[in-house]
Amino acid sequence: MPPQSVTYPAPQVIAGAAREGAELGDLLPHLRGLVVEKLDCMPSAVVIKARCSPAGAACPACGSWSSRVHSSYLRQVHDLPVGGRPVLIHLAMRRFRCTNPACTKVTFAVQADGLTARYQRWSVPLAGLLSQVALELAGRAGMRLAAALGIAVHRNALLRLVIDLPEPEITAAPEVVGVDDFALRCGHVYATILVDVATGQAIDVLPGREAGPLADWLKAHPGARVICRDRAGAYAEGARDGAPGAVQVADRWHLWHNLAEHTAKAVARHRACLKQVAAAAEQAESRSEPIVTAATIPEAESRLAARMRDQHAAVQALAARGLGLRAMARELGVDRKTARRFAQAATGDEAVARAISRPTVLDRYHPHLHRRWNQGCHDAAALHAEITALGYRGSLRTVYRYLQPLRTGTAPTPLTMPPKIGEVTSWLLRRAEDLNPRQQQLLADLRGHCSQLDHLAEHVTSFAKMMTRRTGQQDLTGWLERVESDDQPELHTFATGIRQDLAAVTAGLTLPYSSGTTEGNVNRLKAIKRQMYGRASLDLLRKRVIRHPP
Repeated sequence: MPPQSVTYPAPQVIAGAAREGAELGDLLPHLRGLVVEKLDCMPSAVVIKARCSPAGAACPACGSWSSRVHSSYLRQVHDLPVGGRPVLIHLAMRRFRCTNPACTKVTFAVQADGLTARYQRWSVPLAGLLSQVALELAGRAGMRLAAALGIAVHRNALLRLVIDLPEPEITAAPEVVGVDDFALRCGHVYATILVDVATGQAIDVLPGREAGPLADWLKAHPGARVICRDRAGAYAEGARDGAPGAVQVADRWHLWHNLAEHTAKAVARHRACLKQVAAAAEQAESRSEPIVTAATIPEAESRLAARMRDQHAAVQALAARGLGLRAMARELGVDRKTARRFAQAATGDEAVARAISRPTVLDRYHPHLHRRWNQGCHDAAALHAEITALGYRGSLRTVYRYLQPLRTGTAPTPLTMPPKIGEVTSWLLRRAEDLNPRQQQLLADLRGHCSQLDHLAEHVTSFAKMMTRRTGQQDLTGWLERVESDDQPELHTFATGIRQDLAAVTAGLTLPYSSGTTEGNVNRLKAIKRQMYGRASLDLLRKRVIRHPP
């Protein structure tokens, strides 16, 4: 809070300042009800001496009018700065005696309308300004901005102003409600945000991400007609219990994201097809050049693949015994994320394919390295310097590891590198017209070489058309039947998840509603949370989120 007393240098009194305050009231409208007796203007501050002397006032407890003056007292009120200088008002106030014998209040003090509030040393306009500053910038940043404006305030005082802001009154839920979770402490503590999809305004923040708090909120605030959510089962249960008559809408982005994950797994299962098509394309380009095949660098890849298959088998064995991820990671001496990746992979080949086929920063420089190697340059440092001049930003160690298998013989010239799993997945998920001619040709070759990849592309394209055209009501059932009759185990899992939430998915692929507005509020909430560092408790964060304009 501001200090109780401020020592100023010798004041320079402005002649004629002791007046009724009419001219000062034009500049500072909230002072019009005061009698300004003196105005001291100094280089460091502006001091106003005034009095609030009403003839009478109504008792705040019983409402009885009283004109009996009990006593007077002096208040110091900090006001909005003028010209970058702080303003301090020495305000003489009156205390009245209540004339109602039955009233619990014997005496009461009056407030200057629009200027003072109980137990507050800031004026009402200054408190409102600081509340908005704290709402936008929180503690430290708000304190720095206030200092630049000529206002001395502590960061904790700003945060208390946010906490003291009144709650927005919510009697009924909006017609279209968006719900999503966010992390207060990633992996440990989560919470739920509720958004009015029509206006984009966050309306409440609930603790946890379970079904109970959401159901209780919907019961206490009836009126929701549509509830937009992700694929989380807890929110589906909470929406069903709290608003059984509302239509649940599964978000289209989450559906597309889930399909992309299963598509990548399906492509990883056909990794051998990618190599065969790349080798055939290379043969077509140049019959005279050596061909890059899976056997070009067999030693390094086979050792890595064998080790990963052994780790996958070990993780699956520990998972069968009921061990958790942390226990498995401790047992095998690997990172918890590595244990999770192997636990989620259905087969060893899937785990190997996803790891080996990841793009690297060295991929685009492979032709240069092979060409220079065939020309007789076997110095890893020299080759690293050459590709660094071409734009490479990786380490010398990466180049050295890549060249190690090539020291056993002459390196081939790779004209066409096998496409990565992520690249092929991206081609399948994009429109054909958005691909360049080389990508279109490689995708066509893959589809012609492997009938399962061709069927996979057809399923992905038909789902994309159904999602963009919002024809889920007519086409979703047929799409599920075609997928389930095809030999695509990865898409079977995706279809099973859709059937478990069929009504919400159908609504998501038919109705115009989505969780886009909710996701935008989650991004804004994360920025607010990080802005307050360690002070982002749920109560403070909730007040800043729901009071912040969309």
